[in-house]
Amino acid sequence: MMREALTIAVRTAQPRIVAALAVRFRDLDLAEEAFADACLRAAEVWERDGSPSDSAAWLYRVAERFALQILRARRIRGGLLPDAPDPEPTVEAAMCDDASLIPDDRLRLIFVCCHPAVAAESRAALTLRLICGLSTGEIARAFLVPEPTLAQRLVRAKRKIAEAGIRFEVPEPAAWPERLEAVLSTLEVAYARAHEDAAGTGSHAGFASEMLGLTALLCELLPRDPEVAAFAALVRYAEARRPARVDGEGIMIPLSEQNPALWDRSLIGEADAYLEHAFSIGSAGARGVQAALHGAWCSRLTHDDPPPWPEILKLYDRLLMFRDDPFVRLNRAVAVAEVYGAAMALADIEVLDAARLEGFAPYHAVRADCLRRLSRTKEAIAAYDTALALGSSQAEKLWLQRRRDELR
Repeated sequence: MMREALTIAVRTAQPRIVAALAVRFRDLDLAEEAFADACLRAAEVWERDGSPSDSAAWLYRVAERFALQILRARRIRGGLLPDAPDPEPTVEAAMCDDASLIPDDRLRLIFVCCHPAVAAESRAALTLRLICGLSTGEIARAFLVPEPTLAQRLVRAKRKIAEAGIRFEVPEPAAWPERLEAVLSTLEVAYARAHEDAAGTGSHAGFASEMLGLTALLCELLPRDPEVAAFAALVRYAEARRPARVDGEGIMIPLSEQNPALWDRSLIGEADAYLEHAFSIGSAGARGVQAALHGAWCSRLTHDDPPPWPEILKLYDRLLMFRDDPFVRLNRAVAVAEVYGAAMALADIEVLDAARLEGFAPYHAVRADCLRRLSRTKEAIAAYDTALALGSSQAEKLWLQRRRDELR
């Protein structure tokens, strides 16, 4: 039970604590190191004394204390006298029940990580590591790059922030446009990573609901930016559908088969308002089209309403004008299969960069479905096996297994 409590606490508290420590001490490596030490201490102390009533606050206090000790050690090496050490923290340390103890500095740190001085290919990776708590391997898979390459990018990005003396503050409004695209791109990847677990039980699932607050804050900061409003709409459409994403056995339900009666209509209403605002203040960019895709799905009211596949395909065609990449084309192929048939969809899939997508489970899952529809059973089973071997959430694995076993 203690290990489970620690795992949950780390999973939910890491982004806020690391961001708060990084902003306070102006040192990204120190923030990560301090949080890691706090987790080690928690494994020892909680096993002995039990977990605290406010585990996040306990972790923050211990991490803060460790960071101060490191800084004092540096001062000693620099010839300065250290301050007296803090007393050893207990499980129920002072102020651990103060809900406002940990400042939420994530948005500030996102702007820091997306500073123009940091290489463009490193901004999103660094933010995902520090803000969202994704591992190096998870980020590497999200960007389809080797893990050692991604690790080097992170090292260089941290070094650049330190050498450039970048301020750990939300910049003046005049500086937002040059960082905004990187900020939004990062949040998109983070949300996709959190949302991909249909059951909402993955290690980063909690970030999905927290994105509601972050996007609302961005809309307050940038009320006249259509892409910001569109992204806020997209997140709300997607989160509204969460109650219908798995069945009673914990198996994923594809979007086209979900029961719209289970969707959160209040969130859909918020999303409609954000999307209407986005279109009223500017032309629809990539995020506007993506939000419109989600909006088209959420226009269904009952299970009897047919999926809007023709409209979905048209919107994907529009999205290709902004983002012509393998991910968009793979999703478009799903709509092509419904509108024009599996043979045409498979032809579109086969011309994609297979080497780049080889480690991407959805690529094999979509391909398997097309092969299944074309009665190429052995090939379909092999493709399902490949998708399963690459690893997915439990809900998705159960769904893939069911589809594969139906063929057998």
